[in-house]
Amino acid sequence: MYNRILLAVDGSENSLRATREAAKLVAFSPDCNVEVISVADFSRSKSDILHAQGKEELELKRRQKLAPVEEILKTSQVSYKLKIMHGEPGPTIIEYANHEKVDLVVIGSRGLNALQEMVLGSVSHKVVKRVHCPVMIVK
Repeated sequence: MYNRILLAVDGSENSLRATREAAKLVAFSPDCNVEVISVADFSRSKSDILHAQGKEELELKRRQKLAPVEEILKTSQVSYKLKIMHGEPGPTIIEYANHEKVDLVVIGSRGLNALQEMVLGSVSHKVVKRVHCPVMIVK
């Protein structure tokens, strides 16, 4: 079915639902590789760095935030690689997906209302419009 699935997560409840759906897909394709990426947003990174005691503490906090995602994948016996990247989430996910030629992107939806999405834009909407593979948005 799929050989390479890119799972974009941020540790939110929506990304946990996306993780569960990705795990279901892998059940149909046991040889599938899942690449989990989390993008540390530049705007939040500056604040995180200022409040952290050091680089190690900051990295530990980011890993702890993603621990539930890893737990779901381990429980489901999904083989995965986790990468924490830096940048603006939408463009970073798009660039990674297109450069790495993944077969499917799975991403959670934040559930913005129409006004919020129009003003802010949504990461999932940007990803759908610009990646060169199918995208599954999980609500």
